[in-house]
Amino acid sequence: MSSRRYVVIIEETATGYSAYSPDVSGCAAVGDTKEEALRNFQDALTSHFKAMREVGEAIPEPTSSVDFIAV
Repeated sequence: MSSRRYVVIIEETATGYSAYSPDVSGCAAVGDTKEEALRNFQDALTSHFKAMREVGEAIPEPTSSVDFIAV
């Protein structure tokens, strides 16, 4: 299976940062820094997909995209 690229949202929280993908429900991670949250999310996503495969669930296709506007 080839790699898929998922949009990851990283948000600052009161205690650090959280990360999630709008394309993958039920999977999130936290970290003290943005970089740590992103690394932790990559690990969490890998484990999440492994568990999905083990129970026969389909891995979601990445469908979200991002863009920016100036105001």
